[in-house]
Amino acid sequence: MNRPDVLAADRAHLWHPYTAMGRWPSKRDVLVVREAEGAWLVDADGRRLLDANSSWWTMTLGHRHPRLMRAAQRQLESLDHVAFAGITHEPAAALGRELLEVAPAGLERVFYVDNGSTAIEFALKCCVEFFQRTGEIERREFVTFAGAFHGDTSGATSLGGVETFVAAYASITFPCHRVPAPWDESRALEGLERVLRERGDRVAGVFLEPMLQGAAGMKMQSASFLRRVAELTRAHGALFVADEVFAGYGRTGRFWACDHAEIAPDLLCTGKAFAQFIPMGAVLVSGRVYEPFAREDAEALPYGHTFNGNPFGAALAREVLAIYRDERIVARVSEDGALFRASAERLAAMPGVVRARSLGFVVAADLEDPSGAEGYSGTIGWRVYEEALARGVYLRPLGSTVYACPPLVTSNEDLAALFDALESGVRAAFAGR
Repeated sequence: MNRPDVLAADRAHLWHPYTAMGRWPSKRDVLVVREAEGAWLVDADGRRLLDANSSWWTMTLGHRHPRLMRAAQRQLESLDHVAFAGITHEPAAALGRELLEVAPAGLERVFYVDNGSTAIEFALKCCVEFFQRTGEIERREFVTFAGAFHGDTSGATSLGGVETFVAAYASITFPCHRVPAPWDESRALEGLERVLRERGDRVAGVFLEPMLQGAAGMKMQSASFLRRVAELTRAHGALFVADEVFAGYGRTGRFWACDHAEIAPDLLCTGKAFAQFIPMGAVLVSGRVYEPFAREDAEALPYGHTFNGNPFGAALAREVLAIYRDERIVARVSEDGALFRASAERLAAMPGVVRARSLGFVVAADLEDPSGAEGYSGTIGWRVYEEALARGVYLRPLGSTVYACPPLVTSNEDLAALFDALESGVRAAFAGR
């Protein structure tokens, strides 16, 4: 199919995520991607575009990594899929061992899931069920933070703190205690302390995106804040759940974002980069949390999906971990984070930029929006998107926030081109000011 054929079939039959279909396609350039390799996408016209958001924060090792292609082929030659309830296989068993070798100390069990949202769903149910089984049946409440995004399934949506994603579903989500956003650390901690003081004996879990709230606009927090949240949670007997679906796997400069604070959560949720291009994730659980489910007289926790622990995804996830080890991926992020910091400094000095920041392989800037809108509802970011696209870089803004989080294997030469396109795009969007 040529480009017009693909677009015609799409317009006639498809419904895209996070897309206002009545206004799509608009005047904005519609990308028809034909292939991808490394940090680059190639569209139907042969145009090369640097994938500056890692295809929704997932392709940390870039597209079509040769080792992942070979691992996929090897696995499909022996076992494609088998149910995981009461059955096991080498890819899942070996992956569990290797995951726990790189996990924060104290995490001792792995529950496989389909993606980040279902990791959060499992964590919610596990928290409640843990206290049901340990005699604190009144602990059914949860605490989360303004600006939080934990996924799109109903339980995960209930925890969300981005109004755009939550408001429409108020009638089918459960209430939770939402405290101020982590980027105002003192207010957030005060709010958390107040809720835990007043409702601590009823709180089952506190959920946090450690170090980096992604969908809120790449909002960052300190390691000391993360450590204090964990301390307060445990002081009141609740479980601390780290949502590392985005922040994990090296994005922030440590393998896990929790490593910045040298803490281990009670449950750690991972996905996205976990198996790169296969929907799969996991929840890593402490020995304390697992214990009441492992008793001889304990009933099964009633949760699981068809593809949980599937051998194809597990084989890929094992190879991902091997590549991280062999290619020193996390060390490279830590070493080259200075390039992102330098870009943030340049952005901060530009007209129209309210604030800029970086962490690991993420750089972001909040922009003044002519419409007066802030956050996800802003439109100024799309001007930068168009300018960057014309310069060969694919960005996906978060309203009035523009950011880049490219694959962790992006070369320094390509990073320089990315920063130039991002900064030139911001400059062009505010030209004449």
